[in-house]
Parts: sequence; structure tokens; C-alpha cells
Amino acid sequence: MGLIVRLLGWCVLALALPACTTVVDGRASAPADAGPWSPPLVDARAVLLDLNSMRGITGAGTDLSVIPSMDTPYPVDITPLADEAPPPCRFLFAETATFGTSIDDFHKISYQSPPDAGLISQAAAVYVDPPTARAVFDELTHAATDCAQTPFGQTYLGELRSDDRSLRTRAGECGRDYRLKAVVLAEVTFCAFGESVSDIVLANLLGGVPE
Repeated sequence: MGLIVRLLGWCVLALALPACTTVVDGRASAPADAGPWSPPLVDARAVLLDLNSMRGITGAGTDLSVIPSMDTPYPVDITPLADEAPPPCRFLFAETATFGTSIDDFHKISYQSPPDAGLISQAAAVYVDPPTARAVFDELTHAATDCAQTPFGQTYLGELRSDDRSLRTRAGECGRDYRLKAVVLAEVTFCAFGESVSDIVLANLLGGVPE
């Protein structure tokens, strides 16, 4: 699977090393004069699929398991890799660049299936209103488009496609999918699983998000 899998492998290893990562709380603190705290419009953890569903969709069965320490309620930046990437490509290694810093709620879970060398993750970022979510998605799409124009674009992203509410990259057997719905920006990343797996995960995840 080449360099992309090695990069994803480095990401997994880096996430296990606190010195290599920067984490940002998934829910921002309100200003002192902002009034009482109110819950997010959507519970990010609640819309993610459970382990049994992920096992069924991927076809990996009980070989699929959550990667230890990679069930997180906050964005994670893999600082060494993000610092070395061209600026528009930082989002590949810095979730604060992917999802922004104005999230109202967040959750991400990453899984592995060792027999197939399979990796997959699902994430949901929730914002205070649709315009905020839209602005983050548009900025992400702009960054990905610019990243594709760099010398590393083909290696990092491969094929890039986007429309008004979706962004996808395909490089070898690995890919990333982003979908926007109302106040939620959802992400699925994967290696060694078929493209339909990502589509099914996103369809089920976003099915729990009200319009």
C-alpha cells in the first residue's frame, strides 16, 4: 500500500506518544458573560456507529477492534508530521486544521483489523450552527485543493473529488471522505477496505443527524 499506509502507520504510532501530539478540548469554554452553558445541537459520540455495526459494515468481524487510546473526544494534532507537511496539507496530520477550533462537540474512534492490515476511523465534529459548519467545510476543501497542487499532492491525496457537501481523496488502497450535514462535519479514513465501506459508514452516521 506504499507511502500512504506508512504515513498512516506513523500517525497511529505518534498518537500513542503524548510528546508527539497536541490535543484540543472538543468543546470550547464560553466567555464569562455568555450566559448558561447549553448542550450541543448534536451529540458527536451518539451519532458514531457502535463496534458491532463497524464490524458488520467492514466485513472484518471480530478481527476489527478499537485501537487503544484512539477513542477520543477531542481533535489531535500529530505535530512532527504536520510541521513537515506543506501548509495546505497540514490538515492530513492536524485535526485542528481539519475541523477548525470552533467545534462545539467532537468524537473520533479509530479501528484496526490486523489480518487484513486494515485501518478505519470515524469522526464527527459538531458546530453551533450550519453556517459555521459550512465555513469549516469550505476551508477544508480549499486546503485540500491547494494541497493537491503541491509536489506532495499525488502522494498524500491521490485522486481528489469534491462537491457542495462532500470531499474525498483516494491514494492506492487508502482514502478519506468528508461529508457535511447541517451542523455536523463527518470524516471516515480507511486503508485496505473497499470504497463502499466508507460510503455506508457515512450514510449510517449522518442518518442520525437532523436536517
